[in-house]
Amino acid sequence: MKLSHQLVVSSLAVFVLSACSGSATQRRQAKDDFEYLNTPPLEEWTLADGAKRQFYIDYKIPQGEFTGGVGREVDIRPPQQVLELIPGARAERQQGETTLWLLREDEVDKVWQTALTMLEERQIGVREQTETRIETDWVTWTSEDEDGELGARYAIERVAAGGRHGFKISLIDWREAGKDMPVTATNKERYNALMTNLVTARYDLDLREEAARKAQELVKKIPVTMGTDRSGFPVIIARTPYNVLWQRLPKLLPEMGFTLEERNQSQGHVKAKYASPDDEFWNEIGVKPIALKSGTYTFLFGDLGNRTSINVTDSTGKPVEEQLLQDMAPVLAAVVEKQSK
Repeated sequence: MKLSHQLVVSSLAVFVLSACSGSATQRRQAKDDFEYLNTPPLEEWTLADGAKRQFYIDYKIPQGEFTGGVGREVDIRPPQQVLELIPGARAERQQGETTLWLLREDEVDKVWQTALTMLEERQIGVREQTETRIETDWVTWTSEDEDGELGARYAIERVAAGGRHGFKISLIDWREAGKDMPVTATNKERYNALMTNLVTARYDLDLREEAARKAQELVKKIPVTMGTDRSGFPVIIARTPYNVLWQRLPKLLPEMGFTLEERNQSQGHVKAKYASPDDEFWNEIGVKPIALKSGTYTFLFGDLGNRTSINVTDSTGKPVEEQLLQDMAPVLAAVVEKQSK
């Protein structure tokens, strides 16, 4: 499914199985025929003389006036789900309208701003706008399981009830192939959810970009010192979370003269071959060369919460001397600082 003005969101993709065939109408309708529509009306059951009525609640037909499609009017497509991409938000769907309830008013402020951003980015026209309500111009939807181009207009509102703060999207006008049509309950439910997902997907994109920015700031500043592990053995301590440091290793270690051969993040092992860098490297970082022989070494990284321990073993699996770790710590710190500039 796609929206005009390149309104394409991966989260909203509609997949059609290769086994499916036929027209768009056939994809929306049940495969079997509709002979059941010719079923004669129910008649009152006449009891034999002396028979006593027995009623079973499980089989009682509900009484009342019920409306809804039958036969070819029944849409068999699975309902469109609202993507749960806003932390702490709860989606409420009533009579086809979708409301996202959030815990705090400032969270609604962020979602509201996200909606405005999304409308602008996707070039969706706005007919009316106040501080609490937006009425869009026509939005065009096209899909393989629809007969033609669909048009929809929406009302986006900020709402509050019972101390809760919400964000509601309502489908208010509908077109099929350029012709104005009544807004049906099926269209409301399906296309309200799709528009809501455009907002939640844009909000999720903002969250991920902000997380990436913060992670980048974290990796720019990694204090490196000597310390001890939980067993009291000397180790290098990088004051950053394990997963943050792990992402930097492919750039940090090679600059120090190590050629990576094997990596295992779950075990915290990196196997690398060492060859001392040239004099230009040592002069540039301002640290004296370390007395580490050429050969293969294994780095052992330990997750200490907001810190990461680093130990090094030689090709025989024996830990290198403490003095080598002490000499390596300022080299690592200098390379981290250099790459952060």
